[in-house]
Amino acid sequence: MRSVISRRRFLTSTAAGLSSLAMPAIARAQLATQRPPKPVVADEYSVTAPVSIEVNARPVVSFDPRDHQHVRFGKLEYRSGLALTSAFRGFGGLSGLRLDAKGERFISISDKGSWFTGRIVYRGREMVGLDDVEAAPMLGPDGRPITARGWFDSESIALDGSYVYIGLERVNQVLRFDFSKGFTRSRGEVMTMPAAVKKLPFNKGLEALVMVPKGMALAGTLIALSERGLDSEGNLIAFLVGGPSPGQFSVRRTDKFDISDAVLLPSGDLLVLERKFSLLEGAGIRIRRIALAARAPWSTDPRSSRLIWARRSTTWKASTLTSRRRATPC
Repeated sequence: MRSVISRRRFLTSTAAGLSSLAMPAIARAQLATQRPPKPVVADEYSVTAPVSIEVNARPVVSFDPRDHQHVRFGKLEYRSGLALTSAFRGFGGLSGLRLDAKGERFISISDKGSWFTGRIVYRGREMVGLDDVEAAPMLGPDGRPITARGWFDSESIALDGSYVYIGLERVNQVLRFDFSKGFTRSRGEVMTMPAAVKKLPFNKGLEALVMVPKGMALAGTLIALSERGLDSEGNLIAFLVGGPSPGQFSVRRTDKFDISDAVLLPSGDLLVLERKFSLLEGAGIRIRRIALAARAPWSTDPRSSRLIWARRSTTWKASTLTSRRRATPC
């Protein structure tokens, strides 16, 4: 907020400026009318420097706590799970996870603007723990942790070769990191996004990112989906950034589900993870499958010239996995 300078204050500032002529240029800039930025103090959960940490893992024997033999959910099979804890104060709040082709090395982010990297340890086909885990602060273009400028709530992640894309929900921005230039020590580059991204509601902004690789429909496109940014018809706002057909589109919202994450399968299908919660019904989780390779995956709404997702309702029913679980007190 820019303050209004009165005549007396102007004269006082001018006198102070004249008396500082002998000072170095940096000192004179510090005494200019714009006050220096207020330092942001990191809280106890912020990662301020790269550090190796120990993470303890407890097996989750069943996805369905009421029936341990229930392992098939639609076309999916539950293989294994881990409950993770650590004495490191900055561990937790993980909001995105991506694996290598072997399903071992991982890159994860926390909503406090931190990287967590490491390796999943398997026994046969089941996960049993984590190893070689490191925490590091996410750096901005200036080389400082992004939390130093008030950027946090890093919610979404997408990989494209050596590039890692991170969506910051509270400020509705996307950073691109080139991990070939220092791995988690690389600096984030602010991406140019559609103007409508900035208009997404507070704390309901960019929640999922997917980069479409070469050889697929929409190759070179960054798909950015909002958690609960709604269009005029109550559907979820999303964007195609770059690629052959950039623009805005909507994903049909049903049963009050919000978008939580998304990933692209090698087959070309886009899996969209959605969730909802109510005190009466508990937590709801479902996965929607969308085929990017469909003959006409996009259609244009003539009323607003925006893109909407073209789908059949029968396809949604066949491709949606829903699991509802009662919420239990922690």
